[in-house]
Amino acid sequence: MRGGPSVLGIVLAGGEGKRLMPLTADRAKPAVTFGGTYRLVDFVLSNLVNGDILRNCVLTQYKSHSLDRHVTTTWRMSSLLGNYVTPVPAQQRLGPRWYLGSADAILQSLNLVHDEQPDFIAVFGADHVYRMDPRQMLQQHIDSGAGVTVAGIRVPRKEAPSFGIITPGSDGRRVEQFLEKPTDPPGLPGDPRRVYASMGNYIFTTKVLVDALIRDAEDEESAHDMGGSILPQLTERGAAQVYDFDDNHVPGETARDHGYWRDVGTLDTYYDAHMDLVAEQPEFNLYNRRWPIYTHFGQLPPARFCAAGIASESIVGPGCVISGQVTGSVLSPGVIVEPGAVVQGSVLHDNVRIGRGAVVRGAILDKNVDVPPGATIGVNPERDAELYTVSGNGVIALGKGQQVS
Repeated sequence: MRGGPSVLGIVLAGGEGKRLMPLTADRAKPAVTFGGTYRLVDFVLSNLVNGDILRNCVLTQYKSHSLDRHVTTTWRMSSLLGNYVTPVPAQQRLGPRWYLGSADAILQSLNLVHDEQPDFIAVFGADHVYRMDPRQMLQQHIDSGAGVTVAGIRVPRKEAPSFGIITPGSDGRRVEQFLEKPTDPPGLPGDPRRVYASMGNYIFTTKVLVDALIRDAEDEESAHDMGGSILPQLTERGAAQVYDFDDNHVPGETARDHGYWRDVGTLDTYYDAHMDLVAEQPEFNLYNRRWPIYTHFGQLPPARFCAAGIASESIVGPGCVISGQVTGSVLSPGVIVEPGAVVQGSVLHDNVRIGRGAVVRGAILDKNVDVPPGATIGVNPERDAELYTVSGNGVIALGKGQQVS
């Protein structure tokens, strides 16, 4: 922030994303396409940049080529002003080993901190869908004098086993306990059916983070993870506070999409988040021009609808040619739906082709999948289960360029 505190953004983007297979078979999870034209990493970077955090390092590791290329070609900041978004691959600075965990990733990248010498460090995850103004969280952090402030979102207590859970103290701010995916955590005071789930977004006072990372590195029993190791360490020292995501407001938000946040770590949650976009009243508004989500998708002509082509309650990217019927679906750039084809409740990535008379229902097709004329996906569950990946909720997923039988 010019004229204000110096903040360095560190985006943790090295996740393997096994639960999103086959979409992550050839790319890191933050590089997975979302919402037609975006990559997952675009959401966190847009939030940071819109919030005036303009110097950001994206730590990568797992199958990072696609992610590195996207960040490098899309996120070009003003070098005249000293602003940047840069991918930082694992460099083995502390010996011949890769990252042992998210905390070790930052430990091995402390040269970035020493170079910038920021007052504060915003450590954010790279694979969630949401809007957030980090300046408001930063201001609470500064006002409180905490060593770390962690963003928390209220979720139903039954969902606790999927998240790191924050137990606040009597003041509602101090973190009293941090539990990693507990089965039976205490509910919130005055709201016993809900708990605070960690969003994986942290703001640290720089010295506190550096000291905690060094202390963690000396612990041979540690998992060297930000949520599982660093936050509990600082909680025990009374240095951690929680920031209620519900208190965050971004320009242009509506009552419907205020507080929207989705962890799209599984095929089902990834699919459901897309269905949020195409609902009759979308839960997440991609069209908020006052807090835009930035990306780049190349030079393509507008979408074209041929004589019998129709798309309803759908997102259709540029370069698409629609000659069949599309309903309740999200189509990335370059998708072709040939005459007589039917696409219902599906997510189609770049350059997917749906052949004449083919039917695709309740599916996620990664880029370059070619569905032959007359083929069906999502019509015969038993056959689909034999040929393709099928999620717990019955979503059918095909990997990049996977052959359709």
